[in-house]
Amino acid sequence: MNEIARRSALSALDRARPAIARLDQSRHFEELAADLMESWSAVETALRSLVGGTTLAGQPLIREARQRQLLSFEQANALAEFHAANERAQATDYEPTPADINAARDAFLKFETGLMSDQVGAVAPAPIRLNTEGMRSSPLGAPEPVPPPRDGLEPWVKGLLAAVVVLVIVGLGFAAYSQGWFSRRDDALQRGIDDYRRGQREAAVGEFTKASRDDPNDPMPHVYLSRMAREVGNMTIAGQEAQTAVKLGPDNAVALRELGLYLLSAGNYDLSRRFLVRAVQADTNDRMAMGYLGCTLTRLGRPTEAQVWYNRAGQGDWSRCAMGPAGMPLPGQPLTPGAAMPGTGAPRP
Repeated sequence: MNEIARRSALSALDRARPAIARLDQSRHFEELAADLMESWSAVETALRSLVGGTTLAGQPLIREARQRQLLSFEQANALAEFHAANERAQATDYEPTPADINAARDAFLKFETGLMSDQVGAVAPAPIRLNTEGMRSSPLGAPEPVPPPRDGLEPWVKGLLAAVVVLVIVGLGFAAYSQGWFSRRDDALQRGIDDYRRGQREAAVGEFTKASRDDPNDPMPHVYLSRMAREVGNMTIAGQEAQTAVKLGPDNAVALRELGLYLLSAGNYDLSRRFLVRAVQADTNDRMAMGYLGCTLTRLGRPTEAQVWYNRAGQGDWSRCAMGPAGMPLPGQPLTPGAAMPGTGAPRP
């Protein structure tokens, strides 16, 4: 197993630990569902880190890791059970069972144990022993000559070589910067935004997918992919991408807002309210999050609180929520196309 990939997977898995620890049957079923979704998203991110450079999700991702022999048969089965529990938890009226909780805990433990076990068990090299004649003894006892230390370079030559290496590195860095090599990920994301604004949806999906591969830790490509899926009514993909965005950016206001909008469109108003509250806390100037927070409160039968947020947000698409069920935005169409995202000049995701 690639050491860098293993460490990256462990780091991603650590983010699931708080949600796994909160899984308790005594809690409200919507809170349990949210923790199941959050913990699975972290596990899925860890699996992607382990596989490397993939946009696969769910069962296909588990199969890919298994085919590459990165998971044991037992780990793959446990993760499949966890994924099934996560899928059930996304239904607004589903109440997670003790079996769902046990599946999540069992899969997390087995996956983590498998990753941790790769740190141990390596065979240490046999110690080097010197015999009385200054010869090195092999593990089988056969003497081997010990080569004398040698350098062969004068100090001034070493200094000159070091200076040349530094100049080469600096030159390569300048060339990379001037040629825009460091901005390829940003270019893919920006090209996707431009394609999206022009209505070239297929091209936009390709660019956002490339941007997510170029920087697996950036939540923004997943935010846009979630929004585009909502706009065409593909709520399964919208939910997966929104969860991934929040997992990658747990404090990212735009990602939190996107997951809140997905849940609002799916009819899970209380859970939507929770994520929109977090979005407003992350960005106190996000009028869209405020407006749709008012929308969730309207749907929950709390009109007085809802009006407070409508007043803070001002006029917008969310104003239709105040008119009652007939004014509710259609799933996948809660936003005004082309509205600018603060600080970027790009359409709001």
